[in-house]
Amino acid sequence: MSHDDGWPAERIDTASAHSARIYDYILGGKDYYPADKEAGDVMAQEWPALPIHMRANRDFMDRAVTYLAREAGIRQFLDIGTGIPTSPNLHEIAQSVNPASRVVYVDNDPIVLTLSQGLLASSTEGMTSYIEADMLDPDTILNAPELRETLDLGEPVALTIIAIVHFLLDEHDATGIVKRLLDPLPSGSYLAMSVGTADFAPEDVARVAREYAARGLPMRLRTRAEAGQFFEGLDLVEPGIVQVHKWRPDGTEDGTIRDEDIAMYGAVARKP
Repeated sequence: MSHDDGWPAERIDTASAHSARIYDYILGGKDYYPADKEAGDVMAQEWPALPIHMRANRDFMDRAVTYLAREAGIRQFLDIGTGIPTSPNLHEIAQSVNPASRVVYVDNDPIVLTLSQGLLASSTEGMTSYIEADMLDPDTILNAPELRETLDLGEPVALTIIAIVHFLLDEHDATGIVKRLLDPLPSGSYLAMSVGTADFAPEDVARVAREYAARGLPMRLRTRAEAGQFFEGLDLVEPGIVQVHKWRPDGTEDGTIRDEDIAMYGAVARKP
């Protein structure tokens, strides 16, 4: 990897596996280090469906953002836990529907900022910005000048939180954090989330979770009922809370995906 631009190389821990870089490796990206490859190989050996699961999660994000931009008419997005840029990025999807769409990306991994040129390549009509911040500190996100300069909080915003809350443990109060991020968003805003679960392949997913934990990345997997707590007080968009590959499939999905291959719930909901 080349890091000629962005954060200093010493900010990036190359010796330890990182969740975003493992994800990038499993999806066939190039922005990972040997520790991430080793972790990804072990995890995929423990659960061979892992690449299918991760791709289905990415495809859910694509469909959810397309729905929000095209059918819900959303023009502003706040994306928490952005991860390593993988085309199409969220702003590319939204701006393909409406070039004037505005996107704020948030992540706490220095490598994401290092690679963020792809995240900031906005259409001329729209705008994108990047905040280096931790989801555990929602007030820093909400008070960031980049957010206020990019988004108009008098108009609806889509809050997207994809494949991240399973790294928030009980003591972090994940539902409270999501609520805090939603609070300043006006009526007509949306929440789009994917939530890790072990409901469909408990033994396989437990093995993967142990590998993450062994690398300092403990996970909190949630039942469907627990996933539903994130959407309390919101109006769920059909089909509600389902496995990500079952959320508004558009015909491009691999028809051979089995339920036990997917360890993620997905849903989109409107703030009344």
